[in-house]
Amino acid sequence: MIIKDLEVFPLSLPMKQSFQISGGTVGDSNQGAPHVYVKIISEDGFEGWGEARPSHRWSYETIETVVSTIQKYIKPVILGKKADDLSTIHEMIDKEISSGFSKGQPICKAAVDMALYDLIGKSSNKSLSEVWLGKSKKHIDLSYLISTRNLEEAAKKAKYASENGYKAVDVKIGFNVGFDMEVLETVKAEAPSLFFRVDANQGYTLPEAIKAAKKMEKIGVDVFEQPLKANDLLGHRELRRKTSLPIALDESIWSPSDVLQAIRLEACDYAVIKLTKMGGITGAKLAGELAKEANLGLLGGGLTESSLGLTSSAHLFNYLGIHLPSDLNGPFFLADDPIQNSGEIEMGSILLPSGYGIGCEVDPKKLETYKIQVQV
Repeated sequence: MIIKDLEVFPLSLPMKQSFQISGGTVGDSNQGAPHVYVKIISEDGFEGWGEARPSHRWSYETIETVVSTIQKYIKPVILGKKADDLSTIHEMIDKEISSGFSKGQPICKAAVDMALYDLIGKSSNKSLSEVWLGKSKKHIDLSYLISTRNLEEAAKKAKYASENGYKAVDVKIGFNVGFDMEVLETVKAEAPSLFFRVDANQGYTLPEAIKAAKKMEKIGVDVFEQPLKANDLLGHRELRRKTSLPIALDESIWSPSDVLQAIRLEACDYAVIKLTKMGGITGAKLAGELAKEANLGLLGGGLTESSLGLTSSAHLFNYLGIHLPSDLNGPFFLADDPIQNSGEIEMGSILLPSGYGIGCEVDPKKLETYKIQVQV
């Protein structure tokens, strides 16, 4: 199965609502959200699709860097290579785009890795789960994302989650400790029985995080995600010593080696697995396996990917045995995407498409509709 061609599609997907984290806006309802689709074609006519979801708010990668890197650097070195020789392809890609503190341009590489897995599955008539010798799942539970500084809106969203079958909420904080705690108390009052995941997105200093964690213990929060800066593993370790609240790392973990560092430094209780930021399925799968072997808890997350990235993630989370509802939040923000067989959300779960590879069918008309020109 030789790689014949690779095509890149920069997209701007429409959003139902803007999405803001402590670092700023990662998608705007007026401007849309940047996504990049990648299609890899084999000489025997099979196609594999992958997705990148860049944002300068959560990493240094932008839609411009993703497109230019794939077109100018990755495409030339993988054409003519065997699509199912993943180890060799990753060696070549990582040599072409080398690492810095962590893996070099993982969001960009994730789209290529995802497309290769999709191609491998389709050519062998297997779903991703079957490629890994695991069981396929028909649906996956989602946590309900609450990202607002308005108490009335927070209460409304929490009530909706509680009344519509969701088993977990994921609340974004990291702006101001005092007001953040008011938001959490409001959500807890409206959804007292749901798994309570709170994400500060690196928004606190250590003293602020300690103060917040003490208050969250009383509120009844279940896990406190990424309170400090990504590179502050020692700070997270110190925070763990001062609170009984489990600490999860997200932005601190971009690769399997980052997982090892967090384990060595005893910096967390949970590792957040995100396919798109971990260089794709290959990196995220290994990161999850390492965390499991170290007896860390696993949380599933996403970067507001479309149905393509969401479905890939769901296959992986099923394989890793992540049973807690996942923060695959694309459906809460994206108004549409180029996937024909997008899953419907019902009672807090999303139905996954069946089929070979990832299982998603790309609509060429919608792909053209949302395609944009990018200067590289």
